[in-house]
Parts: sequence; structure tokens; C-alpha cells
Amino acid sequence: MILPPADVEEQLGSGAYAQRGISLVRGEGVKVWDSDGREYIDCISGHGAAVLGHAHPAISEALATQSERLITCSNSFSNDVRADALRRLTDVLSAGTQEAFDSVFLTNSGTEAVEAALKIARYQTGRPGLIAMKGGFHGRTLGSLSLTWRKKYREPFQPLIPEVTHIPMNNSEAASEAIDDNTAAVVVEPIQGESGVIPADPEFLGALRSLCRERGARLVFDEVQTGFGRTGNWFAFQGYDVVPDIISLAKGIAGGVPMGATAIRSGLDKLSPGSHGSTFGGNPLASAASLATMDVLERENLVSRANELGEYTQQFLQGRLDDSRMIRDIRVQGLMIGIELRRRVTPVLKELMDRGILALPAGSTVLRLLPPLIIRKAELHSVLEHIVDILKSRPVGESTSASQSENGGK
Repeated sequence: MILPPADVEEQLGSGAYAQRGISLVRGEGVKVWDSDGREYIDCISGHGAAVLGHAHPAISEALATQSERLITCSNSFSNDVRADALRRLTDVLSAGTQEAFDSVFLTNSGTEAVEAALKIARYQTGRPGLIAMKGGFHGRTLGSLSLTWRKKYREPFQPLIPEVTHIPMNNSEAASEAIDDNTAAVVVEPIQGESGVIPADPEFLGALRSLCRERGARLVFDEVQTGFGRTGNWFAFQGYDVVPDIISLAKGIAGGVPMGATAIRSGLDKLSPGSHGSTFGGNPLASAASLATMDVLERENLVSRANELGEYTQQFLQGRLDDSRMIRDIRVQGLMIGIELRRRVTPVLKELMDRGILALPAGSTVLRLLPPLIIRKAELHSVLEHIVDILKSRPVGESTSASQSENGGK
């Protein structure tokens, strides 16, 4: 007897992931289908990675073409596709800023990109100290986990790396007290995703920029979730007019193909040969997918379109939910959408899935939407209508049978 995928994963998987109870087997655009043939609008999109949706022809063609040429290539040798990806990435990072990024280390995931940022900051400064924000999420490997705030992620794996301090987000006084001549890096998400789409104050990021420059520390932006058009800018830092020293990227960088990157601002030291490495980082297959993704984002104006759809979402939800006793706050940055409820979000997620919509929690009370940037306005409208209907039609109970906190990791 051949077991269904859900049973196989329950028996043979690691147990690290709470399951939703369906098996997804196919996707096209913003839609996915389960093993029973049921259709869903995907507002998870691989935790924000599938910025062009599923089975995008540009990515499929790039992967097919490159797979017939060269799939992997040691970083001891240069490669034409990797070189093109590096050029394109530094171009989009540097656009509209007076300070360019001219050095990139390519990885396979967000947590690797954060780990590389920590090593680069310590390498450049010769200091051990790290400062991160309360409420932040940076990944699950030991270095990035040390920066991550929530105890439930950290405690089973302690002791973690030493000399990490957490300070309140948007508290410039606390930052000034914490950053000293022992600090290698201050790491911050411009918008905290796991904590519920919570943006940093512009004044706070400006203060961090000044303090790090004054005291010789590196300012690191974790844009694993906010990069590549998600917030209505190519990168969230461009909307704040604050340029970090180091930036960590992943998720949307290759349209869902595993890839990450850590970029260094020009004028700062590069790594020396042998100081860091990655077997698969920057492989030609992922590089080809990244080039295709950036081409489509630019050609179809998806970054500015994300901003327009975000404004539409904010107006739509505020106009219909302002009087709802279910809602505490609505926070929208491009197509990074958080709706904070006054009770647990899990029943709402279950109801949405029953209606053919896949969405995410952020903590226990925030409904989070990360749809592909190609989502049509009519599709987004339908999703929002269902959300409003669920939140206004009846009180939603407290009981849960699915995970109350779900994160795609880095």
C-alpha cells in the first residue's frame, strides 16, 4: 500500500513542522492545488519566496536552459551566470542611493545570509558583540538563532553564541546605551515579519545609522522577507533613506529557488580567501533563476505595483473593519500585510483554508498575507472580501487544532 504524502511525512519527516492537513502537488500563478484537486489562492507563497507565483514561465525556462549547460560550479572558478547575477544584484541594491554595494557573498538561504553578515561584521571590526531587536526573527542556525528574540525558539538550544544583547525596537535611548566599542554589529529588520508586520520608525533607523558610524559598529539590515519588491520598494531600506553597511537577502531573490545573499557597502573590507565559503552558494542554476526573477520584477513593474496594491489593501480593510471588535490594528507595507486580532488567529486561518485561501500567522494573534507580487487586483479583492466576511460575520472561537505560530525559517 502506498501511503499518501501527509502520512509519509508524518512517519519519516523530522517532526519540525506542524502540518495543515493537505498535500500541495501543483501550482500555477497565485494558485495551488492539493492532492484531491482542490484549488487555493496562495497568500503564503513559500513564506514570501515565490514573488512571481508558481511555475512562472520565465523561471521555468531559465532553469531548464541552465540545467542543460551547467548546474553547479565551485566558487574557485568564475562563472558567467553567477557574474551576471552579481552585477544585477549590486545594481538594484545601489539604485537611488548615494552609497553603493559592491561586494556580495552568495548563499542558499536566509539564515546563511544572516550568518555571513555576522562573520563579516566581526571580521571587519575585530569585535565580538552583537545587538539585535526584541521581537526580531533572523533564522534557526545557531548564530542567527542567537539574534532571534522568542524564547520558544531559543531555549531548547542554549547556550547559544555569547555576547548578544537584545534591545527594544524603536528605542533610540536603549540603542545608545547598548552600542559601544565592543559592538561588531547591530542587526535589525526594517519591518519585523514574524512579530506581525511591525515597521521600524524612520527616526530609530536613522539613530542606529548615526550611532554605528560614530562608534565603529556595522549596521546590518535583515531584509530576507522584505527584499525584492515585497514592501513596495526593491528593498525596504530604500523607503527609509537609511543605507546599512551589510544587508542579508533571500526568499524572493530567485523566485522560490533556494538562494540567499549578503551584500557589503562599498568602502568596507571584503572577506579574504578562505575566511568563509559555501559549496552550493551562487550555483549557476540558482543564479539563472535570480536573473530571471529580477528581469520580470523590473519588466512588469511589479515593485511599484506592490505598493499600489498595498495602498488598496489598507483602504479596503480600514473602510470595512474599522468598527470590528475583532481588530486591534491593520499594518500594510506593499504586499506584506498584517491584521492584528483581539483573539487567536488559528480559527481564522482554518476558515480561510476551508474557503480556498492559504494564509499565515505571525505569532498567535496576527493574520499575515504574503501573496505573490503577480496577484491580480480581482484575486486580492476576493481574498480581502473573505477575510472581512469571516471577521464580521460572527465571533471566532479560541480553540485551535493547528499551529498557532508558523514560520518558514531562513
